[in-house]
Amino acid sequence: MPGLGLDERSSARLRSLLTARVVRLPGMGEAAPVPDLDVLAARLSAGLGEGPVVLVGHSQSCQVVAAVARDPRVRAVVLLGPTTDPRLRTARGLVGRWLATAVREPVRIVPAVLAQWWSTGPRAMTALWRRAAPDRIEDRLREVRVPVVVVRGTRDRLCDAGWARAVAASAPAGRLVEIDGGAHLLPMTHPAAVADVLRAI
Repeated sequence: MPGLGLDERSSARLRSLLTARVVRLPGMGEAAPVPDLDVLAARLSAGLGEGPVVLVGHSQSCQVVAAVARDPRVRAVVLLGPTTDPRLRTARGLVGRWLATAVREPVRIVPAVLAQWWSTGPRAMTALWRRAAPDRIEDRLREVRVPVVVVRGTRDRLCDAGWARAVAASAPAGRLVEIDGGAHLLPMTHPAAVADVLRAI
């Protein structure tokens, strides 16, 4: 699942390395009204097919993935730069960390990111953040029995090391993988490293 404001273009290089399917939802590739998190989770669940599946979420979509992770068709969960750190659940807390992370992303991906944000639109993006940010992903993961792999880039300030460790530790079968030199947009900037994590599950 793509992150906030992103769509299937954000994982195109990653999907060229392995077999995967993107599920688009409001605020994550769809410019549509954003329902409650549980409704988003139900829509994701309806799109899983027969299974078994490995669910992969990026950034804000990790909270939707965590809400579906106990589905019996799910055999593992991968959370790329999961949100939302409690310190970032206000706009004031978020802005500084977002800027500190943005300057660590390669300039070459900026046009692709802006094109996806334009397509999804600020209204859907803002609504998704308001719906998902208060959700406590760590509480949901305590009930997940399948392997949960939390992946962060070492330069990511939206998902810093302490928060990533806490998210991984909240899942009974959780572990943390760090990708050296990566920031927050790992599917776009480090697709081979992310593919290696997925193949190892």
